[in-house]
Amino acid sequence: MATQFHATDAALPVTIDDVHAAHARIADAIVRTPTLISRTLSQLTGATVYLKFENLQFTAAYKERGALNTLLQLSDAAKAVGVIAASAGNHAQGLAYHAARLGVPATIVMPRNTPTVKVTQTAGHGATIILEGDTFDAAYAHARMLEAAQGLTFVHPFDDPRIIAGAGTTAIEMLADAPAIDCFVTPIGGGGLISGMATVARAQSSRNGARRIEVIGVEARLFPSMYNRMRGTNLPCAGDTLAEGIAVKEPGGITARLVQALVDDIVLVSERRLEEAVALLLQIEKTVVEGAGAAGLAALLAYPERFRGKTVGVVLCGGNIDTRLLANVLLRDLARSGRLARLRIRLQDIPGALFQVARIFDQERINIIEVYHQRVFTTLPAKGLVTDIECEARDRAHLDRLIAALGEAGYEVSTVELA
Repeated sequence: MATQFHATDAALPVTIDDVHAAHARIADAIVRTPTLISRTLSQLTGATVYLKFENLQFTAAYKERGALNTLLQLSDAAKAVGVIAASAGNHAQGLAYHAARLGVPATIVMPRNTPTVKVTQTAGHGATIILEGDTFDAAYAHARMLEAAQGLTFVHPFDDPRIIAGAGTTAIEMLADAPAIDCFVTPIGGGGLISGMATVARAQSSRNGARRIEVIGVEARLFPSMYNRMRGTNLPCAGDTLAEGIAVKEPGGITARLVQALVDDIVLVSERRLEEAVALLLQIEKTVVEGAGAAGLAALLAYPERFRGKTVGVVLCGGNIDTRLLANVLLRDLARSGRLARLRIRLQDIPGALFQVARIFDQERINIIEVYHQRVFTTLPAKGLVTDIECEARDRAHLDRLIAALGEAGYEVSTVELA
């Protein structure tokens, strides 16, 4: 497929030599995460799927690579004064962890509404935490003010050649482990990871006789910022996305230049596909991945015809997801598959009515989890009531048999659907 974003051969701010140098610099201090084929996901999507488990880094995200590459290139004077960043996510933890290892003072500015668990984890790596503002933009502005006032070195989460080169080391390792990969499907937030991946892909493709490696970016449909930049569209960037790690309203200038030159296409994925991908990775690969980290798989699920027959490399770029949110995602996935359901059943308010319904559940071997009676707040007559029953079935066909049996017994039944 031809590059869609007006590729240029003009000198770019990051080269393959930069990425190789970064890999030599950081290799001894990061986890050499595995790149493994997923036979089940390959069968499911029609592509040959290789997964890079960057959620197995010490701080559970690829962000360590760029942070460490940047720290190792600072002067001794800059290291002595310290570094600063604005982040509420994986960049904060990666920078804090490696700064502590190297004895570099680190300050992280976070919005005041940052979840406590992220604040605690980042502080646990030895960083000084400053909570400022209610938005990332406010935290960012404060960090840049402290940078100037205290002579600190600001480490950008994505728009820095050193960060991009560090991120690109992910692709170096993937191609070493799975040289047959002919397509990278990569999440885009600010654009650091895909810029590094695309730099490696283009260099590989430029070798004499080498096959071309396609590079496809993935953004959450709620935050299509790089998509807008590349296509000249004006889709809104807002909403409560599961992929908060790539929920960036304004991509970087350096990264946009690299994406325009090196990336073939960008696709958008819905929240439902992101949820499905997180659930599948846990169920099939037994690995915990955050919403942003599952975006690559979400794209394979959303556009199977786009990737069918290709050998696809997907980076599971982070695994920092709140446990309560993960539980909610998994339960919602069970509900969509028919294994969990809430049935709304209209009953008469007479003795034994609920017992008779329960007998049908027993006959069909469907487990009842919760029962909710509603007599007052309903549009039914005074002698009528609505009962919501949460239940557990083997699969959708099993649930359908229960609903049919209830209908045959004369009950009015509806399912309470998820969004």
